[in-house]
Amino acid sequence: MRRLTSSGGELGVVAAGDAVSAEFGAAALRAGGNAVDAVLGALLASFTCEPALTGLGGGGYMLVLPPGGAPVLLDFFVNAPGLTSPGAPATPAQPMDAVEVSFGEALQVFHGGASSAGVYGVPAGVAAANARFGRLPLAQLTAPAAQLAREGTRLSAAQAQVLQIVSGLALLTSESRALFAPAGKLLGAGERFRDPALAESLELLGREGAAPFYTGPVGDAVAAWVGTQGGALGRADLAAYRMIEREPLHVSFRGRDVFTNPPPAAGGLLLAHALSQLDTLPAPLPAAAIVRSMERVQELRGGDFAQRLGEPGFAERFLRLGADDRLGSTTHVAALDRDGMACTMTTSNGSSSGAVVPGTGVHLNNMLGESDLNPTGFHRHQPGERLPSMMSPTALLRDGAPELVLGSAGSNRIRSAVLQTVLRAIDDGMTADRAVAAPRLHYEEGMLYAEPGVDLAGLNLSSYEVVRFERLNLYFGGVQAVQRDAAGHFRGGGDPRRGGHAVVVSA
Repeated sequence: MRRLTSSGGELGVVAAGDAVSAEFGAAALRAGGNAVDAVLGALLASFTCEPALTGLGGGGYMLVLPPGGAPVLLDFFVNAPGLTSPGAPATPAQPMDAVEVSFGEALQVFHGGASSAGVYGVPAGVAAANARFGRLPLAQLTAPAAQLAREGTRLSAAQAQVLQIVSGLALLTSESRALFAPAGKLLGAGERFRDPALAESLELLGREGAAPFYTGPVGDAVAAWVGTQGGALGRADLAAYRMIEREPLHVSFRGRDVFTNPPPAAGGLLLAHALSQLDTLPAPLPAAAIVRSMERVQELRGGDFAQRLGEPGFAERFLRLGADDRLGSTTHVAALDRDGMACTMTTSNGSSSGAVVPGTGVHLNNMLGESDLNPTGFHRHQPGERLPSMMSPTALLRDGAPELVLGSAGSNRIRSAVLQTVLRAIDDGMTADRAVAAPRLHYEEGMLYAEPGVDLAGLNLSSYEVVRFERLNLYFGGVQAVQRDAAGHFRGGGDPRRGGHAVVVSA
């Protein structure tokens, strides 16, 4: 990757899922940190200011493009538990709790409780990213985040809305009710969320790294508590967990090099296939072409796609499919710095499990209860196996330098949200903020979901069951994007659907 220095005396740009998260990332840049430090600073703050959908008990992916070096994908997503009794998928003693979540015009069923929790990876990912790429000591990043968790912060309107949407899960247990409804009522916009136990764990992470969360006191507390609740996550699962470095998936689009999340994650592969298809068509692309691409990707995702993701060479074979008939809960942080480093990271607790381990500040993920990640049924993954994911942190390089760096929250809508943001920025020439805010559509299983302002001309609407939203909706993801324009200036876009925010940091 080409080394490049910014113009205008700017240190960099960071975009995150909340204004407070973004400001913490910006503070890391001002303190002399790089893009990875900015992303980690924003992430650590997000545990408090975006508490419903991210935290130490989740998993994720970070794509790093170091100046003068090869892109690297850090995979710290969730593993299937059950290594205490290996050889077959683990069946928890206690069934999961099913909860219906409403996005207004669309409904989705999620499952929570301790039995929905997979083996978390966030502590391992944070520590590994800091050690490999960070410029600031980890303790310097965790200290302000710990202070934020201890003192608390007032929930923004967007984060309060997210909490309300997943309230059935967030209020599932006595422990989660104590956290999210301390006065007996779910916290609302402007009310203060605080988590002193999280503060202590963040300080521990800064002092000792990830080890206490897997083979030390926090890991022991998590495994013991999950066991009493009938879940499958145990000490052996935590002790065996490892962050994995992967070579990012690489395709071309409009003369750019596109790097994204490789298998066994699914989202990056599906995104890469769509971009490869659409690259053969002239810009600007009509909605009909975008929807046909989404239909094709949905079709290819069927059958044994999920089971074959881990096969050697599967990504290459998948990207060749259709070569002759081409069309011709979660948060995201992205950052660029003045030295040319780019970093984009998606993390998630799923849709919230309600399983909050007392005294640890660890709110466990519910990845085992997410239908999108378990298309063949629940509790069928082998112990120790990485779960698939739609997360797709992505970067586009032009002439070897980062041009657009982005990713999204949004479960199954991640791939379509990232795809359309890329199209708006590259094909339509929009700045990052406009590309992120532009109206979106999403196709899935015969349903066509559309935000107001999407031009559906050229589509045979009788072929779809069309669901029209009245306004921009977080159902369509939460993209955070940063870019460097032709003059070398930084720009950023935080998704208004989820209260996203971007900060350009001046020297």
